[in-house]
Amino acid sequence: MKTPSKPPSHSAIWAAATQLFSEKGFAATSVRDIGALAGVDPSLVIRHFGSKEQLFIDTMQLDHNPLLEGPIETLGERFIDEMLSADDQVRSVFIALMRASDSGEIGSQLRAAHENSFVEPIKGRLEGDDAELRARLAAALVGGLLYSLWVVGDEILAATDHRDIVRRYGALLQALITP
Repeated sequence: MKTPSKPPSHSAIWAAATQLFSEKGFAATSVRDIGALAGVDPSLVIRHFGSKEQLFIDTMQLDHNPLLEGPIETLGERFIDEMLSADDQVRSVFIALMRASDSGEIGSQLRAAHENSFVEPIKGRLEGDDAELRARLAAALVGGLLYSLWVVGDEILAATDHRDIVRRYGALLQALITP
């Protein structure tokens, strides 16, 4: 039996919300804006996704998790390289999540996504009694780099050779992962 596909309006809303949340952020994007860009009545946005908050959370997800791939012994540099090579979508999602973290239910959803997307996957790959602490420190370390580059726009870091950051920051991350 064939699974029914989502209606075209669902896909149009998803695409419009992803674009607007990435460009304007959560607070500056209205349900009306999403509906207008999607070419649908704003009530359909709520009917399909329940709320603006839920739509934001649903659209601001990344499909690929490099924490689950490859040998743990080389994860530090590989992960930093992947983050620094990330496309505009990854950057847009990170920035949109940062900006919306104090908006209603999004803060708690962001914490849950942080746990499920970073802390738990890496913790599951670590050995030792302090695996949870090291996973949380690794998350903080990576988050700090991304914040400096993508939110603050640190010009010195941005101008630094990509390979140098990968080598140095990757070593810091690796020291937490495999002390």
